[in-house]
Amino acid sequence: MTPKKATTRFRELMARKTISILPAVGDPFSAKIVAAEGYECVMTSGNASSAMRLGIPDIGLLTLAENAENAGRVAHASGLPVFADADTGYGNPLNVRRTIMEFERQGVAAVMIEDQITPKRCAMFAGKEVISCEEMEMKLKAALDARRDDEFSIVARTDALTVHGIDEALRRAERYAAIGADVIFVEGPRTIEEAERIGRAVDVPLVYNITPSGSVPPIDAKTAEKLGFRFLSFSVYVLLAAIPGMQNFLKTMRDTGDIKQSGQNAASMKTYLDLLGFDEWKKCEEIYATGAETVKKQ
Repeated sequence: MTPKKATTRFRELMARKTISILPAVGDPFSAKIVAAEGYECVMTSGNASSAMRLGIPDIGLLTLAENAENAGRVAHASGLPVFADADTGYGNPLNVRRTIMEFERQGVAAVMIEDQITPKRCAMFAGKEVISCEEMEMKLKAALDARRDDEFSIVARTDALTVHGIDEALRRAERYAAIGADVIFVEGPRTIEEAERIGRAVDVPLVYNITPSGSVPPIDAKTAEKLGFRFLSFSVYVLLAAIPGMQNFLKTMRDTGDIKQSGQNAASMKTYLDLLGFDEWKKCEEIYATGAETVKKQ
Protein backbone atom coordinates (compact mmCIF):
# COMPACT_ATOMS: atom_id res chain seq x y z
CA MET A 1 0.00 0.00 0.00
CA THR A 2 1.42 3.38 -1.03
CA PRO A 3 1.84 5.74 1.96
CA LYS A 4 -0.16 8.96 1.84
CA LYS A 5 1.70 12.08 0.84
CA ALA A 6 2.65 14.45 3.64
CA THR A 7 0.54 17.13 2.00
CA THR A 8 -2.50 14.83 1.99
CA ARG A 9 -1.98 13.94 5.65
CA PHE A 10 -1.77 17.61 6.59
CA ARG A 11 -4.97 18.34 4.65
CA GLU A 12 -6.70 15.60 6.60
CA LEU A 13 -5.69 17.29 9.85
CA MET A 14 -7.05 20.58 8.50
CA ALA A 15 -10.37 18.91 7.72
CA ARG A 16 -10.88 17.51 11.21
CA LYS A 17 -13.23 19.15 13.65
CA THR A 18 -10.77 18.46 16.47
CA ILE A 19 -7.63 20.51 17.09
CA SER A 20 -4.13 19.28 16.26
CA ILE A 21 -1.19 20.20 18.48
CA LEU A 22 1.75 21.44 16.42
CA PRO A 23 5.06 21.23 18.35
CA ALA A 24 7.68 23.65 17.03
CA VAL A 25 11.27 22.45 16.58
CA GLY A 26 14.45 23.60 14.92
CA ASP A 27 16.29 20.36 14.15
CA PRO A 28 15.72 16.78 12.93
CA PHE A 29 16.52 15.06 16.24
CA SER A 30 13.91 17.08 18.15
CA ALA A 31 11.43 16.22 15.38
CA LYS A 32 12.16 12.52 15.87
CA ILE A 33 11.27 12.90 19.55
CA VAL A 34 8.01 14.63 18.54
CA ALA A 35 7.19 11.71 16.23
CA ALA A 36 8.10 9.13 18.88
CA GLU A 37 5.64 10.78 21.29
CA GLY A 38 2.80 10.20 18.85
CA TYR A 39 2.22 13.66 17.36
CA GLU A 40 0.81 13.74 13.84
CA CYS A 41 2.53 16.89 12.58
CA VAL A 42 5.44 19.16 13.45
CA MET A 43 6.37 22.78 12.82
CA THR A 44 9.80 24.10 11.90
CA SER A 45 9.92 27.35 13.83
CA GLY A 46 12.02 30.15 12.38
CA ASN A 47 12.98 31.04 15.94
CA ALA A 48 14.07 27.52 16.90
CA SER A 49 15.71 26.90 13.52
CA SER A 50 17.80 30.05 13.83
CA ALA A 51 18.87 29.01 17.32
CA MET A 52 19.64 25.39 16.49
CA ARG A 53 21.27 25.92 13.09
CA LEU A 54 23.05 29.24 13.60
CA GLY A 55 23.04 29.92 17.34
CA ILE A 56 21.62 33.41 16.79
CA PRO A 57 18.24 35.05 17.56
CA ASP A 58 15.34 35.13 15.12
CA ILE A 59 15.99 38.52 13.52
CA GLY A 60 15.74 37.55 9.86
CA LEU A 61 19.28 36.23 9.31
CA LEU A 62 18.42 32.62 8.49
CA THR A 63 18.51 32.36 4.69
CA LEU A 64 16.03 30.68 2.37
CA ALA A 65 18.48 27.89 1.52
CA GLU A 66 19.34 27.22 5.16
CA ASN A 67 15.72 27.26 6.28
CA ALA A 68 14.38 25.09 3.45
CA GLU A 69 17.14 22.51 3.83
CA ASN A 70 16.56 22.35 7.57
CA ALA A 71 12.80 21.89 7.09
CA GLY A 72 13.50 19.11 4.60
CA ARG A 73 15.78 17.32 7.05
CA VAL A 74 13.06 17.58 9.71
CA ALA A 75 10.50 16.13 7.28
CA HIS A 76 12.67 13.20 6.26
CA ALA A 77 13.92 12.43 9.78
CA SER A 78 10.50 12.53 11.43
CA GLY A 79 8.24 11.20 8.69
CA LEU A 80 5.66 13.76 9.80
CA PRO A 81 3.90 16.45 7.76
CA VAL A 82 5.95 19.60 8.30
CA PHE A 83 4.43 23.08 8.71
CA ALA A 84 7.37 25.31 7.78
CA ASP A 85 7.84 28.92 8.85
CA ALA A 86 9.22 30.77 5.81
CA ASP A 87 9.22 34.24 7.38
CA THR A 88 8.33 36.89 4.79
CA GLY A 89 9.00 34.62 1.82
CA TYR A 90 12.46 36.22 1.50
CA GLY A 91 11.49 39.21 -0.59
CA ASN A 92 9.00 40.26 -3.23
CA PRO A 93 6.44 38.02 -5.02
CA LEU A 94 9.10 36.59 -7.33
CA ASN A 95 11.20 35.62 -4.31
CA VAL A 96 8.10 34.06 -2.78
CA ARG A 97 7.63 31.90 -5.87
CA ARG A 98 11.12 30.50 -5.46
CA THR A 99 10.57 30.07 -1.72
CA ILE A 100 7.55 27.86 -2.34
CA MET A 101 9.42 25.88 -5.00
CA GLU A 102 12.33 25.23 -2.63
CA PHE A 103 10.21 24.19 0.35
CA GLU A 104 7.96 22.00 -1.78
CA ARG A 105 11.04 20.31 -3.24
CA GLN A 106 12.18 19.55 0.30
CA GLY A 107 9.02 17.55 1.01
CA VAL A 108 7.26 19.77 3.54
CA ALA A 109 3.46 19.88 3.71
CA ALA A 110 2.74 23.55 4.38
CA VAL A 111 4.59 26.87 4.26
CA MET A 112 3.75 29.99 6.24
CA ILE A 113 4.35 33.46 4.80
CA GLU A 114 3.91 36.56 6.98
CA ASP A 115 3.16 40.19 6.19
CA GLN A 116 6.06 41.78 8.05
CA ILE A 117 8.63 43.89 6.24
CA THR A 118 11.99 42.33 5.35
CA PRO A 119 14.01 41.69 7.46
CA LYS A 120 11.34 40.50 9.87
CA ARG A 121 11.35 40.33 13.65
CA CYS A 122 10.32 37.44 15.84
CA ALA A 123 6.75 37.85 17.09
CA MET A 124 8.03 38.13 20.65
CA PHE A 125 10.29 41.11 19.87
CA ALA A 126 9.25 44.76 19.76
CA GLY A 127 9.55 46.97 16.70
CA LYS A 128 7.61 44.98 14.10
CA GLU A 129 6.37 46.63 10.90
CA VAL A 130 4.04 45.23 8.25
CA ILE A 131 3.78 45.69 4.50
CA SER A 132 0.53 46.82 2.87
CA CYS A 133 -2.34 44.37 2.60
CA GLU A 134 -2.22 44.70 -1.20
CA GLU A 135 1.47 43.75 -1.35
CA MET A 136 0.87 40.72 0.84
CA GLU A 137 -2.01 39.63 -1.39
CA MET A 138 0.33 39.60 -4.38
CA LYS A 139 2.87 37.56 -2.41
CA LEU A 140 0.15 35.05 -1.53
CA LYS A 141 -0.96 34.89 -5.16
CA ALA A 142 2.63 34.17 -6.16
CA ALA A 143 2.82 31.42 -3.52
CA LEU A 144 -0.42 29.81 -4.68
CA ASP A 145 0.65 29.95 -8.34
CA ALA A 146 4.07 28.43 -7.59
CA ARG A 147 2.95 25.20 -5.97
CA ARG A 148 2.89 22.06 -8.10
CA ASP A 149 0.94 19.89 -5.66
CA ASP A 150 -2.55 21.30 -5.14
CA GLU A 151 -2.59 19.75 -1.66
CA PHE A 152 0.51 21.71 -0.61
CA SER A 153 -0.86 24.24 1.90
CA ILE A 154 -0.17 27.97 1.93
CA VAL A 155 -0.48 29.56 5.35
CA ALA A 156 -0.95 33.33 5.57
CA ARG A 157 0.19 35.00 8.75
CA THR A 158 -0.57 38.58 9.71
CA ASP A 159 1.34 40.51 12.36
CA ALA A 160 -0.89 43.55 11.99
CA LEU A 161 -2.61 43.13 15.36
CA THR A 162 0.23 44.50 17.48
CA VAL A 163 0.99 47.19 14.89
CA HIS A 164 -2.48 48.41 13.83
CA GLY A 165 -4.94 46.66 16.16
CA ILE A 166 -7.41 43.79 16.00
CA ASP A 167 -9.76 45.32 13.40
CA GLU A 168 -6.98 45.69 10.83
CA ALA A 169 -5.68 42.19 11.61
CA LEU A 170 -9.12 40.70 11.01
CA ARG A 171 -9.57 42.71 7.80
CA ARG A 172 -6.30 41.27 6.53
CA ALA A 173 -7.24 37.76 7.63
CA GLU A 174 -10.43 37.99 5.56
CA ARG A 175 -8.55 39.36 2.54
CA TYR A 176 -5.87 36.68 2.73
CA ALA A 177 -8.49 33.94 2.97
CA ALA A 178 -10.33 35.42 0.00
CA ILE A 179 -7.16 35.37 -2.13
CA GLY A 180 -6.94 31.62 -1.47
CA ALA A 181 -4.77 31.02 1.61
CA ASP A 182 -5.48 27.54 2.99
CA VAL A 183 -4.76 28.41 6.64
CA ILE A 184 -4.76 31.75 8.50
CA PHE A 185 -2.57 32.70 11.44
CA VAL A 186 -3.37 35.98 13.22
CA GLU A 187 -0.37 36.54 15.44
CA GLY A 188 -0.60 38.03 18.90
CA PRO A 189 -4.12 38.13 20.40
CA ARG A 190 -3.72 39.95 23.70
CA THR A 191 -6.92 38.79 25.38
CA ILE A 192 -9.37 35.89 25.26
CA GLU A 193 -11.87 38.30 23.71
CA GLU A 194 -9.50 38.99 20.82
CA ALA A 195 -8.89 35.26 20.43
CA GLU A 196 -12.66 34.72 20.24
CA ARG A 197 -12.96 37.36 17.52
CA ILE A 198 -10.18 35.70 15.52
CA GLY A 199 -11.87 32.32 15.91
CA ARG A 200 -15.02 33.72 14.29
CA ALA A 201 -13.24 35.76 11.64
CA VAL A 202 -12.84 33.47 8.64
CA ASP A 203 -14.09 30.09 7.50
CA VAL A 204 -10.67 28.49 6.97
CA PRO A 205 -8.47 26.57 9.43
CA LEU A 206 -6.84 28.85 12.02
CA VAL A 207 -3.61 28.63 14.00
CA TYR A 208 -3.28 29.70 17.64
CA ASN A 209 0.31 30.20 18.81
CA ILE A 210 1.41 30.51 22.44
CA THR A 211 4.66 32.36 23.06
CA PRO A 212 6.96 32.27 26.13
CA SER A 213 6.80 36.08 26.34
CA GLY A 214 3.39 35.83 27.99
CA SER A 215 1.81 38.35 25.63
CA VAL A 216 -0.67 35.77 24.26
CA PRO A 217 -3.21 34.09 26.59
CA PRO A 218 -1.83 30.55 27.23
CA ILE A 219 -5.05 28.68 26.58
CA ASP A 220 -5.17 24.88 26.44
CA ALA A 221 -6.01 22.79 23.39
CA LYS A 222 -9.66 22.20 24.29
CA THR A 223 -10.26 25.92 24.80
CA ALA A 224 -8.56 26.77 21.51
CA GLU A 225 -10.72 24.18 19.76
CA LYS A 226 -13.91 25.64 21.24
CA LEU A 227 -12.84 29.10 20.05
CA GLY A 228 -12.59 27.82 16.48
CA PHE A 229 -8.89 27.09 16.02
CA ARG A 230 -7.64 24.01 14.15
CA PHE A 231 -3.96 24.06 15.14
CA LEU A 232 -2.27 24.90 18.46
CA SER A 233 1.44 25.69 18.29
CA PHE A 234 3.72 26.77 21.07
CA SER A 235 6.74 28.58 19.71
CA VAL A 236 10.13 27.48 21.12
CA TYR A 237 8.83 25.65 24.20
CA VAL A 238 10.34 22.28 23.17
CA LEU A 239 13.77 23.92 23.04
CA LEU A 240 13.19 25.87 26.26
CA ALA A 241 12.20 22.66 28.04
CA ALA A 242 15.51 21.04 27.04
CA ILE A 243 17.74 23.87 28.27
CA PRO A 244 17.42 23.20 32.04
CA GLY A 245 18.29 19.52 31.57
CA MET A 246 21.48 20.35 29.68
CA GLN A 247 22.42 23.13 32.07
CA ASN A 248 21.87 20.98 35.17
CA PHE A 249 23.99 18.18 33.75
CA LEU A 250 26.85 20.51 32.80
CA LYS A 251 26.78 22.44 36.09
CA THR A 252 26.78 19.28 38.18
CA MET A 253 29.59 17.77 36.10
CA ARG A 254 31.62 20.97 36.39
CA ASP A 255 31.15 21.15 40.16
CA THR A 256 31.52 17.45 41.05
CA GLY A 257 33.36 15.79 38.19
CA ASP A 258 31.06 12.81 38.83
CA ILE A 259 29.35 11.52 35.68
CA LYS A 260 27.14 9.16 37.69
CA GLN A 261 25.70 12.03 39.70
CA SER A 262 25.55 14.40 36.75
CA GLY A 263 23.77 11.96 34.45
CA GLN A 264 21.25 10.48 36.85
CA ASN A 265 18.32 12.13 35.04
CA ALA A 266 19.68 11.56 31.55
CA ALA A 267 17.96 9.31 29.01
CA SER A 268 19.47 5.88 28.52
CA MET A 269 21.71 5.06 25.59
CA LYS A 270 18.99 2.65 24.41
CA THR A 271 16.44 5.47 24.30
CA TYR A 272 18.89 7.59 22.33
CA LEU A 273 19.65 4.83 19.81
CA ASP A 274 15.98 3.89 19.49
CA LEU A 275 15.12 7.48 18.59
CA LEU A 276 17.81 7.40 15.90
CA GLY A 277 16.54 4.11 14.49
CA PHE A 278 19.81 2.32 15.16
CA ASP A 279 18.33 -1.20 14.95
CA GLU A 280 16.99 -0.53 11.45
CA TRP A 281 20.39 0.68 10.30
CA LYS A 282 21.97 -2.39 11.89
CA LYS A 283 19.61 -4.68 9.97
CA CYS A 284 20.55 -2.90 6.75
CA GLU A 285 24.22 -3.37 7.54
CA GLU A 286 23.67 -7.12 7.95
CA ILE A 287 21.64 -7.37 4.73
CA TYR A 288 24.28 -5.59 2.65
CA ALA A 289 27.36 -7.10 4.31
CA THR A 290 29.74 -8.99 2.00
CA GLY A 291 30.85 -12.50 2.84
CA ALA A 292 34.26 -11.20 3.96
CA GLU A 293 32.72 -8.69 6.33
CA THR A 294 30.44 -11.38 7.77
CA VAL A 295 33.39 -13.70 8.46
CA LYS A 296 35.38 -10.88 10.05
CA LYS A 297 32.52 -10.06 12.47
CA GLN A 298 32.24 -13.70 13.53
